[in-house]
Amino acid sequence: MMAGPLILCVGKLKEPFFHQACNEYKKRLSAGWPVEIVEIAEQIPKGKSNIEVEKAMEKEAEDIMRHIPQGSFIVALCIEGTLLDSPELADRLAMAEQGGGRLVFIIGGSNGVAPGIKRMANLQLSMSKMTFPHHLARVMLLEQLYRSFTIRTNRKYHK
Repeated sequence: MMAGPLILCVGKLKEPFFHQACNEYKKRLSAGWPVEIVEIAEQIPKGKSNIEVEKAMEKEAEDIMRHIPQGSFIVALCIEGTLLDSPELADRLAMAEQGGGRLVFIIGGSNGVAPGIKRMANLQLSMSKMTFPHHLARVMLLEQLYRSFTIRTNRKYHK
């Protein structure tokens, strides 16, 4: 069995309800498509200037890069990314896995994903035109990975 998806998240989950939701979807995926989650330390800019925010994001990007296996198919979650419905996402992920690399999803911190990470991504994916907290994006991504898994394996869940 190929390694399941790797999710690289900037920042730690603090709220118990986010932990509960993430753990539920990880449990559902564990038998057939286990997900690994790595939390990257969020860099808090010393000030609010664009330069300080960019420096913080670049430090996060360096930390993210250390965790991406060679030959991975990289998906950066960002609001300006491509909008896909669930069956389209399932198809894209199936095609990406056929390429042999590991699926790696990147969820940025409160300042988003660094431009360099977005440029290197094989897919920039948007969950919605709306903005969501990055911790909620983790729950939403896990749910969509579970939905993709059920679509691909013809299991009941997706409608």
